[in-house]
Amino acid sequence: MQRLSRAAQWIVGALALGAALAWPTGGTARGEDWPRWRGVRGDGTWQPPAELAVWPEEGPRRLWRAEVGPGYSGICVAQGRVYTMDRPPGSDDERIVCFDAATGRRVWEHRYRAPYGNLDYGKGPRSTPTFADGRLYTLGAVGHLHCLDAATGRVLWAKDLVAEERAVIPQWGLAASPLVDGKQVIIHAGLPGGCYAALDALTGQWRWRSGDDPAGYATPIVIEHAGVRQLVGWTPEHVVGLQVDDGQPLWQVPYKVTYGVSIASPVFHQGIVLVCGYWEGSKAIALGPRPQDARLLWEENRYLRGLMDPPLVRDGYVYLLDKQHGVVAFGLANGEKLWTDGNRLTPRDRNPQLSLVWLSDSDRAIGLNSEGELLLVRLTPQGFTELCRSKIVGRTWAHPAYAGSAAYARDDQQLVAVALTPPASSSGR
Repeated sequence: MQRLSRAAQWIVGALALGAALAWPTGGTARGEDWPRWRGVRGDGTWQPPAELAVWPEEGPRRLWRAEVGPGYSGICVAQGRVYTMDRPPGSDDERIVCFDAATGRRVWEHRYRAPYGNLDYGKGPRSTPTFADGRLYTLGAVGHLHCLDAATGRVLWAKDLVAEERAVIPQWGLAASPLVDGKQVIIHAGLPGGCYAALDALTGQWRWRSGDDPAGYATPIVIEHAGVRQLVGWTPEHVVGLQVDDGQPLWQVPYKVTYGVSIASPVFHQGIVLVCGYWEGSKAIALGPRPQDARLLWEENRYLRGLMDPPLVRDGYVYLLDKQHGVVAFGLANGEKLWTDGNRLTPRDRNPQLSLVWLSDSDRAIGLNSEGELLLVRLTPQGFTELCRSKIVGRTWAHPAYAGSAAYARDDQQLVAVALTPPASSSGR
């Protein structure tokens, strides 16, 4: 599928606006917040503003720019504030930073010492902050867990997981984002007897630990299946299902990965758990009628080798960035390839990157590639169409955020906000 010309982009945009570009769920005046890894629901979907369409030829309008230090940490946006983590240049510190979402003004920062030693790719933190109930939860690359007052940056509680709990840091540092579920916050940090562990979200007191596998890099997910809410995670040794309230094991399927690179979060759709790995490829696990039932459905290691980005899934079809072939579409039930984009949406690279997010329940997705280009695309089982693309930051692996009517993205020097809707004066055209 070829990229549309600029003229065609404008035609598409005009038609979209003329049809009121009402997303099937009905757009909102302002898009929802982005309070955690992969959005409100943790599944890579975002409810955008009703007027979102292709942006102008010169690119989306920049709203503001703020300085940040290096890091891979993603961005979260909640209640008018923007949060990320970085590593100030020339220091042994990590930093949690808060900006005003409307102006880019720095509101507060919390800085703490975090020597990286011989940590590979040690330029900065990896995980995305998590906002919940007025609190911000962060996990640093070498085990510093914080709960902060999101409005002021005041530390409510904190733990050094290495010094206090003997956590073992993997080769590329801890990367899984804290997962808040009700009154508990769940971490994937490689504690003794606690590959996954839960703490009281308000006090930081330990609630449960589960599993002896080492820490990987994938943020777990919470699903409901067979009447039970499960924590589904991917470690360097297994794909596992745990009772989310107490960590008791329900099922596990072996999946030993080279160099421990279990990175992309699992996805769950139509009773199937899917994980996508760089070296050993993808595995689909069918869950059964009982909470303990799980079996390997299929595995594939030719076209379906993901890396850092979880795939998008919809209506039984999956869209995955493969390490060699680019974006690949395939059937979830059987792993059969439908098409590839031939590395057109993001350049082929040893470590390709393209974070894609569904826009409501439409066939459109927005994403940021490793070149710092923001893309709007259409994805269907029949193929893909690139609607528009604009460079908004430098090279980056950090995941962006979408909130209100803006996109937020960062590289190792700057964090920017760009408008995804026309200015108010032209919104009625």
